[in-house]
Amino acid sequence: MTLKIYADPITVNCRKVIAGLELIGAPYERVHVDYFKGEQKAEPYASLNPNQSVPAMTDGDFVLWESNAILQYAADKVGNQAAYPRDLQARADINRWLLWESSSWFPSCYVFLVENCVKPLLGGQPDPAVLNAQAAQFHKLAGILDQRLAGRQWVVGNGPTIADIALAAPMHLHGWQQLPLGDHPNLKRWLTEQVEQLPCWQQTTVYEGFTTTKPA
Repeated sequence: MTLKIYADPITVNCRKVIAGLELIGAPYERVHVDYFKGEQKAEPYASLNPNQSVPAMTDGDFVLWESNAILQYAADKVGNQAAYPRDLQARADINRWLLWESSSWFPSCYVFLVENCVKPLLGGQPDPAVLNAQAAQFHKLAGILDQRLAGRQWVVGNGPTIADIALAAPMHLHGWQQLPLGDHPNLKRWLTEQVEQLPCWQQTTVYEGFTTTKPA
C-alpha cells in the first residue's frame, strides 16, 4: 500500500521526510497541508496529528507522526537496508544521530531560521540578542558533527542514509538562515558537496522566501 504523507514541503521536517522517501524509494502520495495558513491546526488534520504539526503519515489505518519515525518506518517497509541498515551497530548509530537531530541540532538551527528568515518575511527584524545567545550552542553542536565528518563522506557508513537527510534538513536554507558554518569545514563540505548533490535533495529544493518555485 502506498504511504500517504500529509506535508508542506517548505518546512524543515516535511522536506526531510519527502527527500528521505525519495532516497529510500518508498512510493507515497502527498496531501498538501498549508503551514502558513495554519491548516495543520484545523480539522481534519488536527485529529490525525494531535501535535498540530507537520508532517504525518498514514499507511492504511496506521497513523504515524514524527518525521524521523516516518523515515524509519518507510525504510523498513520497503526493505531499503542501504538507507537504514539492519546491522545492529549501524542502526544504533543512525538512531543516535536521529535522536540528536530532533533533540539538539534542529532546535539550534531553528533559531537562525526564525530570526533570519521567518521574522523578515513577516515584516519583522532579527533579534541580535537571540542570535548571540544561541551562537555558542550552535558552534558546540556543529563542532560535534564536524568532528564526526572528518575524513568521512557520510555520517554513517559508505553511502547516504536517513541520518544524512535528517541532519541536513535543519540546514536546508543555510544561506538564508545565515548559519555560521565557516569554522566547520567538514560539515560545510558534507552539506554542499555530498547532501546537496543527491537527486533526492535537488528534487525537493526550497528557495528563499519559502517557495519550491525556482526564482527567475
